[in-house]
Amino acid sequence: MAESEECCSTQVINGDGSFNDEGIDRFVKEIKLAECGLSYAVVSIMGPQSSGKSTLLNHLFHTNFREMDAFMGRSQTTKGIWIAKCAGLEPCTLVMDLEGTDGRERGEDDTAFEKQSALFALAVSDIVLINMWCHDIGREQAANKPLLKTVFQVMMRLFSPRKTTLMFVIRDKTRTPLEHLEPVLREDIQKIWDSVPKPEAQMETSLSEFFNVEVVALSSYEGKEELFKEQVANLRQRFFHSIAPGGIAGDRRGAVPASGFSFSAQHIWKVIKENKDLDLPAHKVMVATVRCEEIASEKYTSFTSNENWHSLEEAVKSGPVAGFGKKLNSILYTSLSEYDAEATYFDEGVRSAKRKHLEEKLLQLVQPAYQSMLGHLRIETLENFKEAFDKALKGDEGFSVAARKCIETYMASFDAGYADAAVELANWDSSKIRDKLRHDINDHVASVRAAKLSELTSSYEAKLNEALSGPVEALLDGANKETWPLIRKLLQRETESILSGLSTVLSGFDMDEQTQKKTLTSLANHARGVVEGKAKEEAGRVLIRMKDRFSTLFNHDSDSMPRVWTGKEDVRSISKTAHSAALKLLSVMAAIRLDDNVDNIENTLCSALLDTKGIASVAKWGSTTSDPLASSTWDKVPPNKILITPVQCKILWRQYRAETEYCVTQAISAQEANKRSNNWLPPPWAIVALIILGFNEFLTLLRNPLYVGIIFIGYLMLKALWVQLDISGEFSHGVLPGIISLSTKFIPTIMSLLKKLAEEGQAAANNNPQSTNASASKSLPNTTSPSLTASSTVTSSANGTKEE
Repeated sequence: MAESEECCSTQVINGDGSFNDEGIDRFVKEIKLAECGLSYAVVSIMGPQSSGKSTLLNHLFHTNFREMDAFMGRSQTTKGIWIAKCAGLEPCTLVMDLEGTDGRERGEDDTAFEKQSALFALAVSDIVLINMWCHDIGREQAANKPLLKTVFQVMMRLFSPRKTTLMFVIRDKTRTPLEHLEPVLREDIQKIWDSVPKPEAQMETSLSEFFNVEVVALSSYEGKEELFKEQVANLRQRFFHSIAPGGIAGDRRGAVPASGFSFSAQHIWKVIKENKDLDLPAHKVMVATVRCEEIASEKYTSFTSNENWHSLEEAVKSGPVAGFGKKLNSILYTSLSEYDAEATYFDEGVRSAKRKHLEEKLLQLVQPAYQSMLGHLRIETLENFKEAFDKALKGDEGFSVAARKCIETYMASFDAGYADAAVELANWDSSKIRDKLRHDINDHVASVRAAKLSELTSSYEAKLNEALSGPVEALLDGANKETWPLIRKLLQRETESILSGLSTVLSGFDMDEQTQKKTLTSLANHARGVVEGKAKEEAGRVLIRMKDRFSTLFNHDSDSMPRVWTGKEDVRSISKTAHSAALKLLSVMAAIRLDDNVDNIENTLCSALLDTKGIASVAKWGSTTSDPLASSTWDKVPPNKILITPVQCKILWRQYRAETEYCVTQAISAQEANKRSNNWLPPPWAIVALIILGFNEFLTLLRNPLYVGIIFIGYLMLKALWVQLDISGEFSHGVLPGIISLSTKFIPTIMSLLKKLAEEGQAAANNNPQSTNASASKSLPNTTSPSLTASSTVTSSANGTKEE
């Protein structure tokens, strides 16, 4: 391999027929052939050995092929096939120098390699130079005829031949003008073409269908070197823009893109070596397939290692990425445009198929990131919807209006985000993700709706509880004939009011009529349940209520003043009235009467419990067959409306009578005690007897006043004890209880009085010690003073104790 600054060359096929694949690859990379696309030309040269082919190429294309040294004798210089890049030509032009024909070095085997190399040159080249001696033109056995036969024969092995330019270069031109030589040469060429065996399909094919024939003549390089160089320089100008329309190779067909030249040449030589017919269209497709697949693989690998893609892929794992679709589309289009740029000159069908396959692989690679992006977008949209929906519900808008606006807003937001994340190359159906978002939003709205409805229902139930519980309890507490009608009116009024308010609120939920009716009915049933529950609760305390009713009526008069049992009251009548009121309360509490139905519970209870004749008859005969309370149900009352069964009423009444009997007994005892306390004076006869029988004692007292003082002191002592012990009060509860109570208080009271007397006497002695002797020597009438003082002290002490 020889190299220079102007050009570089390498051996394509060595003398043994081996293809130098590594060398040609290096050559292609070194001259950057892949960047040329279709803008390149290939020129090859054929001719007899030592005919000056390499010299012509070096002067014509400024290459540096090895030339024969004339002083060393005529021998083979070029072995195999060499290739070089021309210096200073546009477009890029590659020149192949083929081994000369008819060389003695190969001997009899030269025809095989000659045909192979000729076929290779015709399949690869756009322009083929045929180097021939001027003196051979017109000769029947000239050396150019075997070469031409070889060229034409191998051309038949190309199923679809290229429109190759054959340029016959006549060397060492004589004085015979070219105008005379060219017709002879063309005639010889036509004869050779006609004589060459052809396939049946090409029997009538003309030479011009396969070749553009050009003829040029050059002077002798050795004899007229300067003229030779001048003519070569002129010929060189024809190779500028050789592949342009009108150029020397402007009619070329089926050119292989530059990036596939190395592979194409290698495969063509392989087919030729295997002695197979060369199908150029199939070869073109094969080259396109291999190269497009290689380019696609390179672009896929380049995409997977793209930093922008890795950054985008990592970013989308943690959350939505703004402009995801734009960024990803840019990376995808960049890879595909690079593929298009490199594969643009290959077969369109192959190129498109491989591009589609690359596109599918890239989309398959990016789809997980795209799905992740949509997943984040769905979650973010759902969270934003929940937050906005909660805020909207706090405003004045109704539930349905707020839900509809928020759904429209955030579904539009998702659609905008979906459009922003869209991959233009893909036709992915993302309706499932959108449907999932809509389903999640609807589920959230439904759950919030259920919670709000539950909250509303609970709120209105609480209002019903507040509106009904207290009033119902108060009405049942004052049970009378109007209790249940008043409860029904209260229930109807409050229920209608609450249901009206709830109905207005529910209109904002856009509920269907059936659901709304069901909700209102449920609240109405709750209202009845509140009343029934309160009635059951009060029924559980009916005994307490009955005793309170009895106590209120029995112990208080019509003015609600506490009764004082003076003996003038009719205890029996009062107790009967109180019992009747208690029984009425029991009848009211016995059943729930929210429906306007008539029952006979009160009459049954009155006849069974207040009718003394009926009670006596049952007690006397012990019969229960006619007892109306010997049942577990009330007549005309549904079982689910019964609060207290007849049997339970009977038991409650018996317990009630037992617990209220004591109050009646106490009232009667209080009347008797009051009578006794008001009748304290003895009868008149007793008073007369006392006067007659006590006359002598009265005179004795008059004669001795000291007795009067002693009696007076005793009276004061007794008065103090009476007040201190509250004897009248103790005996107001009965004689026996009064005696028992006084027996426990008597001794402590006596001790307390004596102690106070001692304290008073000690205090008097301390206050006046000098007057003690003087007072002792005075006359007797003054001796009553201490007694009076002591008596007043005891009385005052007693009064003080009572007041305390």
